[in-house]
Amino acid sequence: MNIGEASSASGVSAKMIRYYETIGLIRAASRTESGYRIYGDDDIHTLRFIRSARDLGFSVEQIEELLALWRDRSRASASVKSVALRHIEELEQKARELHNMAATLRHLAENCRGDQRPHCPIIDSLAEPTQRAAKPKAPPRFGKPDLISDRAARKARAHRPSGMR
Repeated sequence: MNIGEASSASGVSAKMIRYYETIGLIRAASRTESGYRIYGDDDIHTLRFIRSARDLGFSVEQIEELLALWRDRSRASASVKSVALRHIEELEQKARELHNMAATLRHLAENCRGDQRPHCPIIDSLAEPTQRAAKPKAPPRFGKPDLISDRAARKARAHRPSGMR
């Protein structure tokens, strides 16, 4: 099979196949006399394995480890399970981070009037990234506003014309 056919058969783009070959994740393909890559059934099987692992969010490094385990017929399943459990921890940490980001942004959006006035706690929060970077925030609880929104609201009130306070 040429690279286009290998791509169709495996579900991995031709660009990614070339990349995986360049970084050594897959072996270099055989070539025709005119220089075109040729892939066999084993290559397609490996590409499908990689595609399945990528679909589960494994990194290239983790896939390299899984490929080595897959090829090692004397492997212990505990080794494979260990890679999977480490990845689960990473995914759960990312999910917590995404949840916290969504909660913070939701809180900021709820405190933005969304009217014709220029004041917006979302913009104020983005304009003061050092405050967030210094201490990661937990999502607000029990309706208490977070510190950045409080600070932004106070700052905005201080800069409003006297008739708008």
